Amino acid sequence: MKRRISVLLSLPFFLFSCNDKDVFEQEMYKNVVALISSSYHNNFEEIVPLNGEEVLGYITASVGGSYAPKSDLTINLVQDTIPFDRYNWSLYDADTKLYAKLLAKDKYEIPSSQIIIKAGERTGRALVKLRPEGLSPDSTYFISLQAMAENGIEINSKKSNVLYKVMIYNQYASQATNSFYTMSGLQDGAITAASKQLFPLSKNSVRVIAGIESFASNEESIAKTSMMLEVGADNSVTIKPYKDLVIRQIDNDTRYPNVFKVEESFGRKFNVFSLCYEYKVGNTTKLMQEELRMEVRD
Repeated sequence: MKRRISVLLSLPFFLFSCNDKDVFEQEMYKNVVALISSSYHNNFEEIVPLNGEEVLGYITASVGGSYAPKSDLTINLVQDTIPFDRYNWSLYDADTKLYAKLLAKDKYEIPSSQIIIKAGERTGRALVKLRPEGLSPDSTYFISLQAMAENGIEINSKKSNVLYKVMIYNQYASQATNSFYTMSGLQDGAITAASKQLFPLSKNSVRVIAGIESFASNEESIAKTSMMLEVGADNSVTIKPYKDLVIRQIDNDTRYPNVFKVEESFGRKFNVFSLCYEYKVGNTTKLMQEELRMEVRD
C-alpha cells in the first residue's frame, strides 16, 4: 500500500517535469530575431572614410535558437525617433545644445527597408549608402530605426531597434578615436610644447586650434581660434582660417616648411605636420613654428 501511495504522489511531479521540459525546449529551439548593436542604447557605430565618394554600410539582424530557420524570415525597418529622443534625454537632459542629430536624408539611402534572413542561415542585412562629406566632426549623427516583423516572426523586444551611428575619418584624424598630436616648436621665438587634437573635415583637410590657444568645445570658441590644414597632392600644406580666425601662412621656413609627411622609425610610423604661420588674437599677433606628430597604428 505504501509503495502505491508513493507512486501516486510522484506522478504530479513527473507530469510537471515533462511540461517544464516541453516549455524549455520550445524556448530553446524557437527562432527569435534581433538587430545587431551594442548594449549601450542599442548603438551601432559605422566608421566611414572621407574619400569624396559614396560609402557602403550595413544594418544586420541575427536569429537565435538551436537551429537555423527552415524558411526565410523577413523584417521591415522603419524610422522611429523615440529611441533617439530617449538617448538624448538620458545623456544630456534638457541641454539641447549637446544633443545628437538625426542624419539628414540627403546623406544616406537605404535601397531596401527589408532584412531577409534566408532559410538555413543565421544573419541577414540591409545596405546603407552613406554620403558623409560635409558632416561636422563636432556632432554625433544617427539613423534611428525600428524592426517590424511579418506574421509569425518573433523579435527580441530588447533588440528591436538600432541607433546607427555614423562617424568620419581621414588619413590624418578620426572622429571615433581622439587624434591627439604632440606639438613642439616656437611661439615668437620661445620654446613651446602642447598636445593638440585634429578633427577630420574632408578627404585632405583637418581642423586644429592655432598656436597654444585653449580649446573649448563650443561654436563661438572654435570659430575664433581654429585653423584648417589642407594637404595637397604633393604633401604641401595650405593653412587657412576655419571661420573667423585671422591667420597668414609663412612659407620658405627651412625647418617648418608647411608640409605633411609620414615618417617611419624603428618599425613605428608617424604622421608629421611641419607648419609656420602667424595669427591674431585680439590686438596681438603671434608667430608659430610648430611640428605636429602622432603615431599611426595600422
